[in-house]
Amino acid sequence: MAGKTKSMSIIVTKGTLDWGYPPFILATTAVSMGLDVTLFFTFYGLALCKKKLDLRISTLGNAAMEMPMMGMHMSMPNILGALPGVDGLATAMMKDMIKKKGVASIEELRELAVEAEVRMIACQMTMELFEYKQSDMIDGLEYAGAATYVETASASDINLFI
Repeated sequence: MAGKTKSMSIIVTKGTLDWGYPPFILATTAVSMGLDVTLFFTFYGLALCKKKLDLRISTLGNAAMEMPMMGMHMSMPNILGALPGVDGLATAMMKDMIKKKGVASIEELRELAVEAEVRMIACQMTMELFEYKQSDMIDGLEYAGAATYVETASASDINLFI
């Protein structure tokens, strides 16, 4: 169909520090390339829409996690993730690395997405399930259910699940 603006939808299901980057980077990149972009935040991904973010990393279930240390890349065995304090240490290391490398924060990327008019939908069912209030969330969100996401996704050229 000539003249139709390409579109992308992303369903966002994870809300940790490391999983918060992909949806916002992809959304802001796509919108800068002229695509209409929709982010649908559901379950733990909804945490990325909270006004106050305290994002952390979980090493459990992240077998590919490597951190640059002492001039090499050290992997983080899952067994270490079960030890008290390991997630906090990994989070501090990641935040330090982000700062040192000059990588934008999740808050900055989220603000860019809002300014670029990325459509952001908070799953109403998840809001109710987790007892979030709209006052807990950033301004500019739509609140809708799965049918709204499916309708958007079915009309999108690109659909991603993060």
